[in-house]
Amino acid sequence: MTGKGLSLKSHGITDRGRLREHNEDSYVVAPDLGLYVVCDGMGGHAGGEVASRIAAETITDFVRNHNGGHWPFGQEPDAPEADNLLRNAALLANQRITERIEAEPWLARMGTTMVSALIGGEGRLHLANVGDSRGYLWRGGALRQLTSDHSWVNEQVRRGVLSRAEAENHPLKNVITRALGAREAMAVDLVSEDLQPGDRVLLCSDGLTGMLDDEAIAMILGEKGVSPEAMCRKLVEQANAAGGEDNITVVVIAAQPA
Repeated sequence: MTGKGLSLKSHGITDRGRLREHNEDSYVVAPDLGLYVVCDGMGGHAGGEVASRIAAETITDFVRNHNGGHWPFGQEPDAPEADNLLRNAALLANQRITERIEAEPWLARMGTTMVSALIGGEGRLHLANVGDSRGYLWRGGALRQLTSDHSWVNEQVRRGVLSRAEAENHPLKNVITRALGAREAMAVDLVSEDLQPGDRVLLCSDGLTGMLDDEAIAMILGEKGVSPEAMCRKLVEQANAAGGEDNITVVVIAAQPA
């Protein structure tokens, strides 16, 4: 996909990590749609894996087949179509996971976090997130988190109760306050950014960010002459080398001059 003089290359990898017996993450790399998704399942092997897969498949199907059709959760008239697509896709995924729980009550504890990206032909990045899977932008040597974690610890940081340093090692840092699989529709955060040649976009589960700090991630994304596939592999390798305490999923999108 090209736009504004950009050519995009992308790759994704998911890894079980060193301590978990199963991988409950799912991801999507669909450059034909300009769509990229990372979902981090919760609720044990069966439930988490099911929830993340339902979310990834539902979001992809909705974006692929929408074609200006029905908006099941309404349309914000002043919002870009990409934002409406991502919001509706996420809420539909939430609904589908809830329906599966109602049909199979033994899956009652399942849910998933989600971060999704749509990149249009004009080179604009649109991100949606629910939970603590993240979207980052690397540009000119600096890494910036574009999404905001829906977690108890991050809420305390925003309120000034905890410092960033205190949040890093807080015992409740993995407690999330929003996830797909809730019985009621929740807010989906949306953010957008114009991409520039040389930019790197990273979508990831917290299996990466729980092991590597921003500086380590930025160093890998900033390596010159390295493909998105090689970046993904190095991110996973480094996260595993640091402990690999959770499933690790990464998607890297590199914007190059067309």
